[in-house]
Amino acid sequence: MKILYLDCGMGAAGDMLTAALLALVDDKEAFLRKINGILDGKAVVSCAPDVKCGVQGLHVSVVIGGDEEGEEPRHHHPHTGIREIRDFLASAPVSEKVRADALAVFNSIAEAEAAVHGREIENIHFHELGTVDAVADVLGVCLLMEQLAPDRVLASPVNVGGGAVKCAHGVLPVPAPATERLLRGIPYYEGEIKTELCTPTGAALLRHFVSDFGPMPTMRVENTGYGTGKKEFGRLNAVRAVLGEAEGETESLVQLACNLDDSTGEELGFALEELFKAGALDAWTAPIGMKKGRPAVLLCCLCRETEREAVLRCLFQNTATLGVRETRCARHTLERSVTVKRSAYGDVRIKTARGFGAERSKAEYEDLARLAREHGVSLRQVKDSIE
Repeated sequence: MKILYLDCGMGAAGDMLTAALLALVDDKEAFLRKINGILDGKAVVSCAPDVKCGVQGLHVSVVIGGDEEGEEPRHHHPHTGIREIRDFLASAPVSEKVRADALAVFNSIAEAEAAVHGREIENIHFHELGTVDAVADVLGVCLLMEQLAPDRVLASPVNVGGGAVKCAHGVLPVPAPATERLLRGIPYYEGEIKTELCTPTGAALLRHFVSDFGPMPTMRVENTGYGTGKKEFGRLNAVRAVLGEAEGETESLVQLACNLDDSTGEELGFALEELFKAGALDAWTAPIGMKKGRPAVLLCCLCRETEREAVLRCLFQNTATLGVRETRCARHTLERSVTVKRSAYGDVRIKTARGFGAERSKAEYEDLARLAREHGVSLRQVKDSIE
C-alpha cells in the first residue's frame, strides 16, 4: 500500500504543501508547464531549491500581476467570489478527479468563511491576490496528489502557531476563525512560535485529503520532500512529505473505558449495541474487581476521532458511569480484500487479509448461514463444498 505521510510540525500552507509534494516528483518542469498552462496567465508558478536550517528543500512561488504571495501587494487587485472560482474550475483543462477535489476544497473554505462572517456562501468574496494564489496552491496540490496517486494520505497533528495574525478585518487570534472551523475534528496544537503557521487553504487541503492524523506508521520510505516557507525560524520551516510502502494499515484511534459495578447483563448488552450504532469500531467487556471486593465490569470501546463525541455521549447515556477514561492508541490492521467463490449451494464471499508477513482467508459467516438455512444443510457442509 502506497502511503503519503505529511509532517505538519510547522503547520501547513498551500504553497508549502505544493512544494513538499513537488519535491517528490522527478520532472518538476513538466508540472510547472502544466499548471501554468491551466492558470493561463492569471498567475505564474515557479520553484527553486531553498535551504532552511541546513536542510535543502523546495520553495514554490506564485506571482500574480507582479505581486508574490505573502508580500504586500504593489498593485490593486479586485475581489472575486466562490461563483467565479467554480466557473474557472468548471472550464479548466484538468481531469474530473482534480476538478472535483479542487471544488470540494474551495467549497469548504467558502463555507468556513460564510459561517465566521454570518453570511451566505454566495456572498463571500475574496481579495483576488489571495484568491488566485489559493487557486494555484489548491490546483497544485490536487494535480500532484493525482500524479503521486497514494492509496492513503496520513498526517501528523497540526502545529497552528500562536499569538495573533493581522488580516483585512483586524487582528485575530491564531488559529484564525476560518482556519479553526476547518480544523474542527482534526488534532492541532499551539506551538511556541507566535505567528500563523496553518492557513485556511492549508487546513482545507488537509481536511480533504488526509484520512487520519497521528504518528507516522511503520513503512518502507522511498522518497522524502521538504516544502519550505518564506520565513526563517529557529527550526526547520517546512512541511515534510514522506512517500513509502506500508504493509497493512496503521491508524490512530481513541479508546474510551469505564468501570461499572451496578449494571445488569441486559443493560450492558444494550449499551454495547448502542455503542456500535454510535460509531464504535469495537466494544467489549471484561470482569474486574473494585474496591471493597466489589465485582464489576470494565467496558471499553474503540473509535475514530471523528466519532469520539458521539461514542462518549452514548457511554454516559446508556451506562451508570460517572466518568470515562480516554487514551490514544495506534491500531495496526492487515490489508483486506473480498472475492466471491462458488459452492455447491451458491456464491460465498471470501475475506482475505494480508500484511506484516501474514495472510489468511475466511468465508463470510452470513453467506454460509444463509445458504445452510435455504438448503437445510449444516454450516460445515456449505464450507466444505466451496470450490
